[in-house]
Amino acid sequence: MTVTVAASAGYCFGVKRAVELAEKNAPAVTIGPLIHNRDAVSELESKGVKSLSEAEGIAPGSRVIIRSHGVSRSEYERLLSKYSLIDATCPYVKAIHNMVKAASDAGVDIIVAGQREHPEVQGIVGWAKGGALVVANEREAESIPELESALAVSQTTMGLDRYQSIVAALKKRVKNLDARLTVCDATQKRQAECEHLAKQSDVMLVVGDRLSANTNRLYEIASAACSRSYLIEGANALEDIFFAEGDKVGITAGASTPRRKYEEVVAYMADIENKVNTVDENKTAQENAPEADFATQLEENMIQLRPGQTVVGKVLQITDDEVHVSIIGYKMDGLLKKSDLCDGDVKVDDEIEVEVVKVNDGEGFVLLSQKNIINRKLWDEIEAKNEKGEYIEAVGKEAVKGGLLCDVNGIRTFVPASQLANRYVDKIEQFVGKEMKLKIIELDRAKKRIVASRKAVLQEEAAARKQEIWSKLEKDAVVTGIVRRLTDFGAFVDVGGVDGLVHVTNLCWGRVGHPSEVVSVGDEIQVKILDLDPEKERVSLSRKATMPKPWTVAEEKYPVGSIVEGKVVRITTFGAFVELESGLDGLVHISQCAPGRIAKVEDALNVGDIVRVKVLDVDPERKRISLSVRAVIEDESISSDTDDISDEYAIDEDAVEEAAEEVAEAVEATEDAVETVAEAAEEVAEAVEDAKEEN
Repeated sequence: MTVTVAASAGYCFGVKRAVELAEKNAPAVTIGPLIHNRDAVSELESKGVKSLSEAEGIAPGSRVIIRSHGVSRSEYERLLSKYSLIDATCPYVKAIHNMVKAASDAGVDIIVAGQREHPEVQGIVGWAKGGALVVANEREAESIPELESALAVSQTTMGLDRYQSIVAALKKRVKNLDARLTVCDATQKRQAECEHLAKQSDVMLVVGDRLSANTNRLYEIASAACSRSYLIEGANALEDIFFAEGDKVGITAGASTPRRKYEEVVAYMADIENKVNTVDENKTAQENAPEADFATQLEENMIQLRPGQTVVGKVLQITDDEVHVSIIGYKMDGLLKKSDLCDGDVKVDDEIEVEVVKVNDGEGFVLLSQKNIINRKLWDEIEAKNEKGEYIEAVGKEAVKGGLLCDVNGIRTFVPASQLANRYVDKIEQFVGKEMKLKIIELDRAKKRIVASRKAVLQEEAAARKQEIWSKLEKDAVVTGIVRRLTDFGAFVDVGGVDGLVHVTNLCWGRVGHPSEVVSVGDEIQVKILDLDPEKERVSLSRKATMPKPWTVAEEKYPVGSIVEGKVVRITTFGAFVELESGLDGLVHISQCAPGRIAKVEDALNVGDIVRVKVLDVDPERKRISLSVRAVIEDESISSDTDDISDEYAIDEDAVEEAAEEVAEAVEATEDAVETVAEAAEEVAEAVEDAKEEN
């Protein structure tokens, strides 16, 4: 019987990270089990990491760990406001949260492929505004309502084939589907290894908790390829399984299965193999065959180490230059140089994860490295980001010929000079030491070559900002803009990051020769959006649409009889048109151009003259205003004549008083004369009477 263990068995990167965070931050509390493995959860509880079903009763300020499956947005914000939060969400799951949040905030519908009741799926749905559609299979995908656009993501542990079939069904229901590949790379690799190993095995053992979705998926894959497949939670379950003498046994483990659990299974299988070999030895002894060396057989029958394989070693000895470890599960020892060791505080009896560099160094030792693992994980992360179209964080390190060398978590990345900015960069040195986001445009892991672009990031971010701006613009809305540029045909106005054109005919209600007659660069003006064309990035604007039409208020602004000032803008044979304001002209008939009769209008007025006119009549319906220069001149002439007469006959009060005195004296003298005359008349009358009597 031979036993083969899958290379990717046991904790995945995300689960391992969550467990390490929990152990590092103990004592702490998790809401729900940290991972789907009851043995691992029990072990964590013994170290002070308690699992509760809900947050009720947890003292404010306590350490609370978000489990690897992640939580909804509302739950995350609630926990963050009350507790000291440690986020152990798997980075792959966290990336999905960010995708869903960004798309949902932009108004895009969200579709999640996965198991509705799974906490990871529930957490993803919780990052979408108003929730999301969840589909578990192709049939459910075909039954969703028709949508204009949507973002599709999957549970990280879903099989790639299943997700692809769901996406194919969704494309029939969604006009514009943005399907992201969010199946974890480690999950794909683990499932592919499981299928390959199961096809080559007589018995396939899948080690893990029955509550684990990824473990159950591995069991489904194994069962399809090997009829004698078993899902076991530990070595004790092996007692009920029959193994034939010549069986080839394959072993794998779910991503949430602790290493010690499947190592116990491996050790148990080695013990069974020992018993089988012992029986064989007794049989051959009876047949007088040579005695077999069990240790040699065990060594031969166990899975062979291979370069690039990740194993766990127990530290046996530490020297000045090397670390000597025992490779767990392989009955072999390995050596790694201290320069290849990342854990600086490693001690004897510590268990460390290492990579096989060379199976045999010539002296029976396996050459190991720890840095290679870190480097591989970094490359895995970079490749995952590249596949998802995500950016990488980098720091400029050195200006070289043709571009800039950057550091991406220790991996050298080249940015061509043409990809550093939107415009030509004269001094590449200015980017040294600068943090920046980059988009990968070429990746060759075998050659350890990455070529990236900062320009692409700037363009995509600018496009995203522009899209956000366009989404806020609405036809017929009145907005405030800044005049950025003037041309002969109009003014370009910035309306929140997008330039729109106000055609010269839409600057005001009157005739405009050049936009500079109405506005200047830098002016803040109100404009109305007439039309939008996001595809051609064109916006038509109008300034005059925000102003009242001149004729609607003409009667109020220019009442009959009022005298106003205007500019002569046009002369005809019958009169002159005077502009009172932009868009409002009045006619001065030839008969009203001057006080006297003139042969032609030009004898009194010329284009460009600023004249004072009197409003004779206003007719808004016919859009006519009758004006008169003559009336203004005549009014001014009458006023002048009146002033002259008043000056000529002005009353001198002193003279009046003196004259009054003279009149009074004259009246008195007259009265005296009248009295004298009366007396004389009386004497004459008496004389006449006397004469009559004498006669």
